[in-house]
Amino acid sequence: MPQYYGQVNCVSEWSYSSQKPYERPFDDLQLDVTISGPSGQSWRVPTYWAGDGVWRVRFSAPEPGDYAISTDCSDVDNADLHGVTGALHVRPYEGDNPLMRHGPIQVAESKRTFEHADGTPFLWLGDTWWMGLTRRLIWPEEYQTLTADRVAKGFNVVQIVAGLYPDMPAFDERGFSDAGHPWEPEYAAIRPAYFDNADLRIQWLVGQGIVPCIVSCWGYHLHWLGEERLKQHWRYLIARWGAYPVVWVLAGEGAMPYYLSQDKERDTQVQMEAWTRIGAYVRETDPFQRPVTIHPGGSARDTVVDDSILDYDMLQTGHGGMASAGNTLRVVSEEYARQPHMPVVEGEVAYEGILEGSRQEVQRAMYWICMLNGAAGFTYGANGIWQLNGSVEAYGPSPHGSSWGDTPWTEAYRLPGSAQVGVAKGILERYPWWRMTPHPEWVSGAATVDDPLGNHAAGIPGELRIVYFLRPFAPWAKEANKVLGLEPDVAYDARFYSPIDGHTLEVGRVQPEPDGSWTAPNPGVMHDWVLVLAKA
Repeated sequence: MPQYYGQVNCVSEWSYSSQKPYERPFDDLQLDVTISGPSGQSWRVPTYWAGDGVWRVRFSAPEPGDYAISTDCSDVDNADLHGVTGALHVRPYEGDNPLMRHGPIQVAESKRTFEHADGTPFLWLGDTWWMGLTRRLIWPEEYQTLTADRVAKGFNVVQIVAGLYPDMPAFDERGFSDAGHPWEPEYAAIRPAYFDNADLRIQWLVGQGIVPCIVSCWGYHLHWLGEERLKQHWRYLIARWGAYPVVWVLAGEGAMPYYLSQDKERDTQVQMEAWTRIGAYVRETDPFQRPVTIHPGGSARDTVVDDSILDYDMLQTGHGGMASAGNTLRVVSEEYARQPHMPVVEGEVAYEGILEGSRQEVQRAMYWICMLNGAAGFTYGANGIWQLNGSVEAYGPSPHGSSWGDTPWTEAYRLPGSAQVGVAKGILERYPWWRMTPHPEWVSGAATVDDPLGNHAAGIPGELRIVYFLRPFAPWAKEANKVLGLEPDVAYDARFYSPIDGHTLEVGRVQPEPDGSWTAPNPGVMHDWVLVLAKA
């Protein structure tokens, strides 16, 4: 009986080889492995076809101990694949990667935020590399450079598409990796070589402590592959990457028809219904139950016909620069209040540099608007990175005939907004952010959908208040910025944080008026500021 060895929360992998040939192995055979753990839990893990007569399985164990292995093959007469037993011996994790030390991320019990498997809070800060598996981002030099920059800035999630991309028709060479396309022509079979190449990049992210947020395809690819092929595509992704600490996105802009569709209304309805069924299939197939959502044109919950297939609500709230602030505030607030609760994540808003706009002040404003109004996470994006414009050749036009911009990724990754959303995450991480709730009543001039550039506030009653003053403190302003409703029996100390570089201005002990209000002092420089009142 074969023996395998591994560590807790790390991927163990082994293979099964068939001497019996199959004409179409990807379609003709299905192999699952049942793994039983020391505490009585069991997992039915799909294998992936690795080429020729080889199938491989990947598994990550949640606790140390001995695990029993048994295979179940659709061809019960194949003794190489069916009824094969083994054992996996798992020891505690010995490294310092947070994704292994604390475990993969999951929805917290509150249904408001994310946490690691051991309960450690996880504050989502994502970056958008939709086409990060293509050969336009050269492996390993360029890919590792971009990863290192994002790790240094505090990013811990990367959105990346598994080979079937936005902004292009099927089998467009701009979507090829060094190993070509993920499917044979006419979708005759999956191509293991493509995923061997992609493995290097997904594994690198995980090794650097970044959660891959894996998007199976852009939604309109449904009309080319068909629902059954897309279920096979999803089974393959689960078998390849489900054992890693990933999160799933059923599709990008799941309800959006192809750009040149002749019947957009019909295609939208077809996609919403099909992606709902595919979502149910993913939940049924994934033994690790990684969190699932769908990338929307508005909210994920409105992109499927049954939102019970989703674990978290992803948003897309506009690319109009600061003009998108009102819609961002509206959608975040509405989705935060929606029942039943689930974590709300901004998945796409105002990419930095898109259409030569949405610069760094927009990036930090969108972050604070989202996070102080109930979001569990924020995903940044930069024009030039999402489509991976090369330094020599830009990505080029979309099917509608125009390009979103030609800034090379080598310039785009240095745009200041990426550092400033990292600064924002760092400020929140100094406090118990996962217990905060929105409190617009705590500040004068509170933002509204009609005036989203007002003040935003959140916190923990009697313990913590965080206010984002989006408009600069102007000496000539007619009305002062006030914190309201302070508890008479709680002493607070106050400090300002610059949302640009994180430097602090100590204010000291808060002395409220008898009505519980306190006038925030002018920090002296006219830009947006973050004010924190923490219980003394």
